[in-house]
Amino acid sequence: MSQSSSFTDPTIPPLAPLPKGWRSLAHAFWHSSRQRSRAWALADSTGVRLNYREARRRAVALARVLDRTIGPAQHVGILLPPTVPAAITNVALSLLGRIPVNLNYTSSDAILNEAIRQAAITDVVTSQQAMARFGLKPAARLLHLEDVPRRVTWADKLLAALSDGAPRGVLAPWLPGLAGQRLEEPATVIFTSGSTGDPKGVVLTHRNVLSNALGIEQQIHLQPDDVILGILPFFHSFGFTVTLWTVLALGKMGVYHFNPLDARTIGKLCAQHKATVMAATPTFMRSYLQRCGPEQFASIRLLILGAEKLKPELAAEIERTLGIRPLEGYGCTETGPVVSVNVPGELELADGRRIVGYRLGTVGRPLPGTSVRIVDPETGADLPRGQEGLILVKGPQVMAGYLNRPDLTEPVLRDGWYRTGDLGYLNADGFLSITDRISRFSKVGGEMVPHGKVEAALVAACGEPAPHLAVTAVPDPQRGERLVVVHTGLPLEPRELCRRLQDSGLPRLWIPSPDDFLQVDELPVLGTGKLDLRATRKLAVERLGLETTPGRA
Repeated sequence: MSQSSSFTDPTIPPLAPLPKGWRSLAHAFWHSSRQRSRAWALADSTGVRLNYREARRRAVALARVLDRTIGPAQHVGILLPPTVPAAITNVALSLLGRIPVNLNYTSSDAILNEAIRQAAITDVVTSQQAMARFGLKPAARLLHLEDVPRRVTWADKLLAALSDGAPRGVLAPWLPGLAGQRLEEPATVIFTSGSTGDPKGVVLTHRNVLSNALGIEQQIHLQPDDVILGILPFFHSFGFTVTLWTVLALGKMGVYHFNPLDARTIGKLCAQHKATVMAATPTFMRSYLQRCGPEQFASIRLLILGAEKLKPELAAEIERTLGIRPLEGYGCTETGPVVSVNVPGELELADGRRIVGYRLGTVGRPLPGTSVRIVDPETGADLPRGQEGLILVKGPQVMAGYLNRPDLTEPVLRDGWYRTGDLGYLNADGFLSITDRISRFSKVGGEMVPHGKVEAALVAACGEPAPHLAVTAVPDPQRGERLVVVHTGLPLEPRELCRRLQDSGLPRLWIPSPDDFLQVDELPVLGTGKLDLRATRKLAVERLGLETTPGRA
């Protein structure tokens, strides 16, 4: 009988209980800031650096100003890049018991204001400098952080000073986020990137975020003096949960820069603060290798890459150049986000065995307390280990649902299982591999064609160095759809590439026409570093002079 990939994997350790002080994000921050008051908490590329006592005092003072300034709406927008002020603003709103919604400043006005509408946001915290850079027009009242200092009263300063030693309950009347048990309440709304469809508001509870932070700690064993380099925006679930709240809940130091594409500044920041943990995307990491010296990353001991597939040649280049083995992980906005991650050294299983914690080409084993199933996309039946199917995830980090959209929540969240939309398989040791997304298929001549496998075949046909390309689809009157290859330059002519694909045995319908190769200066990416699938398809449609199909990404 084949071994099932079912969720009943007895080797996945249980998640440790949440610490007693973790009743909400605000509680967790309060607990760590009181325990580590003199330890460094936050720094950024503008030169600001705060210890935990300073961070707590600033958050308390800002919370009091916000309480007098913003309206009663529970959701409050934040339009700031990852910096110390952005981190303090998130903490301040959590101390007030409000729900911070970090808005995507790389989107258009239409998408931004759709998120504001969905969340019924009336106030957005931002800065004059940020607004000048973003060029956006939010449909909400703006509070600029530059105006906050003159609004801070002596009573605000006194309350901030009292936060050093006063019991939490004494301050709760002024900081409602410190009162009561809030684990099942919403902690934030993260709007999906919209790479494959219209943005949806993912509601993450305090339990979702804190459980994910604890699971990460349990899996990769952060050190007391770890410095985490935060380059992913807080409107990204990894930026919010890992580089913001895992830092603050566990009492680590977070170092931020507002532009993940600014490789030279990131290299300098890493060297200056001796960052030990770095999370990025392969796209960003490729840029850092080209523009930074290896000595700038000498202090990094954990390099975690996700959001897109890590190509073996890039992994080898990172290890050869920096002496660091990149650890590929996997997650979704809807799962808080981390589902699985490779780890250096050994991994202890629930049955007491120890195994090597890293498998090349996989995204690691699930976090403690996280269950993964591989099922048939059509029937929902569990599939055996090694067989590709739809990935389902269950655990304390799985979202509460989509904001005000039960119609969208019900099809993907049933009995606690989240249907990720990703395809993959589990190997015999429980390591997860991602093969494609269901949405990244095209129906060509009645046959479902996986874009990811066509991309892999093209890369293999080109050889080293691997080209930068993406496969998308456009409408076709004869076959329904046809494949288009968008690339930044190829070592071979398209006709020769197509011949090689034919010789490799790739099905005929999977092979693009030589006329459907489009060269561009760069592939469209989202603010998170992921390939922008919608923009890629739109670019292909426009370049080929075609009409798009409504709703198709």
